[in-house]
Parts: sequence; C-alpha cells; structure tokens
Amino acid sequence: MKKVLLLITVACLAFSNANAQLEKTDDVKKQLQTENKDTVAFIYGGVFNLGFNEGFLHNWAAGGELGSITANAVFSGFTIRMKHRHIWTNNLDMNYGLFYAHSNRFVPRKTDDRIDLTSKYGIRLDTASDFYLTGLFNFKSQFSKAYDYSQSNWDTFSTSRFFSPAYFTLAIGMEYRRGSNLSLFLSPAAARFTFVDKYYTIRNPEGAFGVEYGKTTRTEFGAYFSGRYMVDITKNLSFRTRLDLYTNYLAKNSVDSLGVVVKKDNPGNVDVLFDNLFAWKVGKFVSITLGATMIYDNDIPYQKTYIDATGTEVVKDDPGAGLGWVQLKQILTIGFIYKF
Repeated sequence: MKKVLLLITVACLAFSNANAQLEKTDDVKKQLQTENKDTVAFIYGGVFNLGFNEGFLHNWAAGGELGSITANAVFSGFTIRMKHRHIWTNNLDMNYGLFYAHSNRFVPRKTDDRIDLTSKYGIRLDTASDFYLTGLFNFKSQFSKAYDYSQSNWDTFSTSRFFSPAYFTLAIGMEYRRGSNLSLFLSPAAARFTFVDKYYTIRNPEGAFGVEYGKTTRTEFGAYFSGRYMVDITKNLSFRTRLDLYTNYLAKNSVDSLGVVVKKDNPGNVDVLFDNLFAWKVGKFVSITLGATMIYDNDIPYQKTYIDATGTEVVKDDPGAGLGWVQLKQILTIGFIYKF
C-alpha cells in the first residue's frame, strides 16, 4: 500500500511539474511575440480553414442556380527558429477554391489559387538591438491551370498554370523586428526572376507576365520592402496583414521595330501586394475567415476585350472593369478551422 501511495505522490508531482513547465513555455511564447530575447526557442503558429457551401433549387419561383457547391481552403502558417543572435523565419500562405454549378454540368471553376512561401535568415546586430542583417527568399506560384471564364471559349486555352508564372525573389537587407508579431524588411539589392512556359508568351505579341514574346524567363534587379504584422485581437479573433513593394531599377519603355513605345515602364512603377486575413473562431472547430488581397503589377495589364472563336473583338462582362489594372481578390469562408 505504501508503494502505491508513493507512486501516486511521484506521479502527482511529475504532473504538477509538467503543467508548470508548460505554463512557463506558454508565457515565454507570448513574451516572444512582442519582444526580442537572446534565447533558444522554436515558435510556430497558423490557421487552416476549410469551408463548403451547397445549394439546390426545384421549381423555385425566384429563380437561381439549380444546384451548386463551393469549396474553399485557406492556410496561413509560420515557423520561427531562434538561437541567440540568429533567427530563421518561414511563412507559408496557400489558398484554393472551386465552384461547381449545374448550369455548366458541374465542371469545376476556380475561385482561388495561391502558393506564397517566404524564408528569411537574420543575424541580430547586437544583443540589445531590434535590427537584423537578413537574407530573404520568396517563391510565388499556383496549384493548377486557370481560365478566363468571361470568354465564351474559355475552356480552349489556359491563362496560367503551376510554375507558369513562377516568381523567385532573392534579397539581402536590414530587418526591424519586434518579436514574432512585427517584421519590416528593406532591401536595396533584390533580384526577382519570372519563369513561364513559352505556351503563354507566344499567345500575345507583348509576351506574358512581363516575359517577352517567345521567351521563358525574365530577370529584374531592384529594391524590395516586405512588412508583416499579426496579432490576436481577442482569444478567438486574429488578424494578419502584409505589404510588399518592389521597384525594378532596370525598368524601361518597350519599343517596337519602328521605335514606337508599346509599353511604358520605369522604376517608378512600383509593384504592390497588400494582403489581409481575419480569422474568427466561433466554436471549437467552426470559424469565419475573411480575406482581401490587392495586387498591382505593371507587367500584367488589364484587357477590356477578347477575341472570340469567330475572330470578333468582344467586350468582357466584368463587374470590376472600373478597377483597371488593379488585381483584387476577396474571400469569405465559413467552416472548419484548426488553429495552432
């Protein structure tokens, strides 16, 4: 009996010590969100949201799509490895959405598609500084083929696909950090590479995605800024925002064989990516995710018209035509959430 009591006592003490250690670890993690410390730690976090919407109509007087299904998946995560003055951070954002409708025989149409990975390695200038000498790598692409559904013959050709385009950015610069929640990175020397299949660059005399006609790559060199901020507004509501700016020192007007300017470009045409995500956990595994992304890229112009199968120029049926060259995406997902 004494041995049993001794084992129970030891188990209780071990459990108590484990809880105390866990609380201490959580406290340190919270502290590292807003402070820079000379420590050894591994921090990770993120949110995954999967939502579905289904509809069915029969003899419905108000009319509408007879049957439809929408599925959206959103993932935004990060890892941070700290070792005294050294820090390695990784951010991964992935989105994918599909829409199925009876009117098009449930052929899936994409509503969202994104892969965005950023990895940074920095060395703190000194143990009391908030500045880090940092190298950055960024990769952007998509999962699958995309189509312009506003065109009547949309399924005869794709507008993009995985690795077409693919963007790689390599930069070295200075980063200001306040814990894991705030990062401001500025580089005066950033190289950006664009890769795309020739299939897309030969469809237009001006090429595609900034890559010239018939070519598959483009190299840029310029200045790059990337700012990120994330915060838990409440226990169940989190917000993440990101602003990327890039200017190409090598940018210049494109001219044809007669010397006529066919595309205006200069270092003042700054590429912009502004990304925002709210995640609200309303139950243990139920959430509402609201996201909005705005992109401006001088290399991706807006085409108001398209040529149909008969060779006729047709104006696109686009409710957002007034936005011009600005790319805008907004998502609202209600469904399953896993936050870590």
